[in-house]
Amino acid sequence: MIEIQVTITNTTGLHARPAAQFVQKAASFRCKVKIVGNNKEADGKSILAVMGMGLTQNTKLTIMAEGEDEEICITALKKLIESNFGEDMV
Repeated sequence: MIEIQVTITNTTGLHARPAAQFVQKAASFRCKVKIVGNNKEADGKSILAVMGMGLTQNTKLTIMAEGEDEEICITALKKLIESNFGEDMV
């Protein structure tokens, strides 16, 4: 299992579009993905679970991946979050 901490930096947090991007990216890997933030835990491959966490800007988030492609998955999810999901490109 690999675990990293990241901070949601885009201004709108994980609202519908970024949450969908996160889930789509997570679902493209075989490993299990779990996220923890706001004192909640969710399956990183479930759009309803991710959106239900209410992750806003500056929320610290722990991402955990477990399985054969966990390292690649964690790297890809971290890169997606650090890119602000393509938002805030001012």
